Amino acid sequence: MSTSHTLSRLIWPGVAVVGALTLSAQPVFAGECPADKIKPNAQQMVDYKPVGVTDVTLGAIDLGKQPAHLEGRELRFRKLTIAPGGIVPWHSHDDRPALIFVQQGEIVEYASNCIDPIVHKAGELRPEVFGTSHWWKNLGKETVVLYVGDVRKDPNDHNM
Repeated sequence: MSTSHTLSRLIWPGVAVVGALTLSAQPVFAGECPADKIKPNAQQMVDYKPVGVTDVTLGAIDLGKQPAHLEGRELRFRKLTIAPGGIVPWHSHDDRPALIFVQQGEIVEYASNCIDPIVHKAGELRPEVFGTSHWWKNLGKETVVLYVGDVRKDPNDHNM
């Protein structure tokens, strides 16, 4: 077999895989509540405690010391790991906007303004803004990993 034929057999499958990954690497946004399922106070507050959740702050920036001078605000980046059956308890984002990236697994959100639960899958991004109150549960058999960037005002606010 010629050297060029051997190289061709080795290179083209790799090129095909890279091409497929490139085409599928478009940003994906998390599932949202369908318009016909949006309703104020659709889910009532529940008093679940955290179950099977680890919340690790990976880094934080005091935004009052930055050129934007957002006094009393902190930009945090965290990793949440939720075991099967784990619960992220009810919390609000009225004063703490966040972006949640689902890195691994599948998790269900119970949002205050949606009649039905919302399923979030690996690779999705979920914005959490004013008007968002909710809790999350891992109903699957796989550990869920979330990366969270949020802006918090109260350093004693340890809500997930």
